[in-house]
Amino acid sequence: MFTNIDAKIIARMDYLQKIDLQDRIDGTERMKRLRQIPPETGKFISLLAANCPPDGEFIEIGTSAGYSTLWLSLVAKELGIKIKTFEILPEKIKLAKETFAETGVEKYVELIEADFLTSVKTIGNVSFCFLDAEKEIYLDCFRSVASLVVPNGILIADNAINHYNSIKTMIDLALADIRFDCLTVPIGKGEFICRRNCT
Repeated sequence: MFTNIDAKIIARMDYLQKIDLQDRIDGTERMKRLRQIPPETGKFISLLAANCPPDGEFIEIGTSAGYSTLWLSLVAKELGIKIKTFEILPEKIKLAKETFAETGVEKYVELIEADFLTSVKTIGNVSFCFLDAEKEIYLDCFRSVASLVVPNGILIADNAINHYNSIKTMIDLALADIRFDCLTVPIGKGEFICRRNCT
């Protein structure tokens, strides 16, 4: 997936990384910052997603400008599927649409302009879920998605280290859920991995 990334995707990734870096040093208001994952996390979640079972949906909760979605679009292209990504902020939706149009990944991405928690009923079984939204909704998102994840499916929650205290209730709930095998991986800002077991 990583050896033949389209030049348009690389260029847009570089562009968004520069914006994200600038946001972090110039005092941009928190809700207006892109707050996206670093490249190594993008590769990591893509590798995991590429090995998820094909019998469920691949979703992302929190699109922002579409940086992480670009990484997941590499998986979608390889597997012949579509990533469903949810975003509610108009300015982020606008940027994400630009991202997907400029990189030509629109046939692999479905941008849903809605709150995931009010749209979850439109989702079927889930093979892969990347959760990278406002931390206060992580617990509700886990509760909404957990029963939909298919055996060997994976849910990944971002910011498991740098925002551990903010999402601890979700982490504790997942660790206590016998349906899942869980592990925090110290890559990027910390990725909390939940694999739905087969029992």
